Amino acid sequence: MSTEEIWPSIEEESSKSQPSFDPRSGYYSRTGIYHPLERLGTKHEIPTRPDINTASLVLSQFPQADLADARIAYIDSGTNRSLSYGELRRSIYSLSTALYHALEVRKGDVVFVLSPNSILYPTICLAVLSVGAILTTANPLNTESEIAKQVHDSGAKLAISAPEEMHKLVSTGVPTLLTSRPSDGKMLSVKELIEGCYNSPELPLVNVLQSDTAAILYSSGTTGVSKGVVLTHANLISVMRLLSWSAHATASQDDVFLAFIPMFHIYGLILFGLGLLCVGVTTILMQKFDFQAMLVAIQKHKVNNIPAVPPVVLALVKYASKAGCDLSSLRRVGTGAAPLSKEVSLEFRKLFPWVELRQGYGLTESCGAATFFVSDKDSKAHPGASGKLLPTFSAKIIDTETGKPLPPNKEGELWLKSPAIMKGYLGNLEATTATVDSEGWLRTGDLSYIDENGFVYLVERIKELIKHNGYQVAPAELESVLLSHPLIVDAAVIPVEDEETGQIPMAYVVRAASSELSEDQVIQFVAGQVAPYKKVRRVSFIDTIPRSAAGKILRKDLVSQSKHQQLVSKL
Repeated sequence: MSTEEIWPSIEEESSKSQPSFDPRSGYYSRTGIYHPLERLGTKHEIPTRPDINTASLVLSQFPQADLADARIAYIDSGTNRSLSYGELRRSIYSLSTALYHALEVRKGDVVFVLSPNSILYPTICLAVLSVGAILTTANPLNTESEIAKQVHDSGAKLAISAPEEMHKLVSTGVPTLLTSRPSDGKMLSVKELIEGCYNSPELPLVNVLQSDTAAILYSSGTTGVSKGVVLTHANLISVMRLLSWSAHATASQDDVFLAFIPMFHIYGLILFGLGLLCVGVTTILMQKFDFQAMLVAIQKHKVNNIPAVPPVVLALVKYASKAGCDLSSLRRVGTGAAPLSKEVSLEFRKLFPWVELRQGYGLTESCGAATFFVSDKDSKAHPGASGKLLPTFSAKIIDTETGKPLPPNKEGELWLKSPAIMKGYLGNLEATTATVDSEGWLRTGDLSYIDENGFVYLVERIKELIKHNGYQVAPAELESVLLSHPLIVDAAVIPVEDEETGQIPMAYVVRAASSELSEDQVIQFVAGQVAPYKKVRRVSFIDTIPRSAAGKILRKDLVSQSKHQQLVSKL
């Protein structure tokens, strides 16, 4: 999909006496398509040459010569170690040379990365991509069985792991490289490879194309359990150009950013691992989120910009004023990964009137992008919205009953089209065709509407995912775990709204006859088999799980029952 396709014949339509195109909302009534109201412009246009890839594009945007050594790319907030753009370039050259020549990593090989945020993470990602290998990342909180499943599903040929996570990879048998030197010195590390090839003058000569697969990132998508989202170099490049455009449009290209969003997630990878390097900013890296440490880092490093998630915005509203830290350097706070409530948004602006609060929306399947607020004035005037369509993104609002496209202010399922939309789900044609239609439209599973001014509003999720602290939790996965318990006959998992985390997973469980299985026993059973953020937080025992004639769980009935139970408990 070329960027020209996004505005088909708009100028022609606008000139007619009864134009089909509405320039305020971007709605084109002839096709039912909403078009973006902004364009990238020549400065940020997407490159058309097929031989430009993610790594070559990022490196081409680095400051040149001595300026690269003077400009700081990253500072580790824990150790205070810094890395200049010049050092970063040399590290990428060195590691890519070592991967290609010493470890014989080749185009199409999958490299599995298991590590928290670190100053080495961007080097690893860009070195892997530069030799044409495919990046797949995982949450260090994942269990051994979850990691083994991803390693097997992705077909990983090499793993790169933080030393403290390496034990989770032993059962996979995949060759493993550590990020730093182990105490016993028995395993090879990324640091050693970089040091051994530190004078490499350039990247290995590998013909990596925009059409080649760049990454396989695991997401629950719009249905079912975790699936590998296949993203090409063209997908990543299109979003990096969007990021460059937005940084200049919001005058944030000179900001100091704070990164606690994990780089294994599409949000963190695109921003901190790749995209912001094209803008030339300095990023303060946190290994993991810690509220007090975040406040200290803002004050110490004069942070201007924090890409965040709704629970962090809520924490700032509730606790920042009591923490005694100077947050006057802050200019912008962005939020994504889950909707931010209108109430929290308004309270934030009351407490921090000098800070711009901008909400956006995206999915792993769209490289983390789709909508954004460019203007803080618009963000203030529309606190319940998620911004407008980004350049290169078109949308439809589809009636969930008729399948017809809807005009402004009508609710339906949000469909998206863009050069950033995924290639598909790895090895899962059925899930791919259920999510992306033959014309390339991504069915998001989100009930939404677009108003008369082009602002996108998310109403609720049609899909069954639970959003906990910005993470996606698939009910089907937890139900599978629950049903493996010998004393559980049937089970269903639903989202329960939670002020602190967005949503929590709640399980409705049918116990075996005469069983005295307790709520705590069920919670502990699940906790032992999944990552902490996926844990069931509440359990209610029930005689039968409500299902449709086709056997599908009627989650809405259970959600209503849960709300009724909460209401009764408060009386």
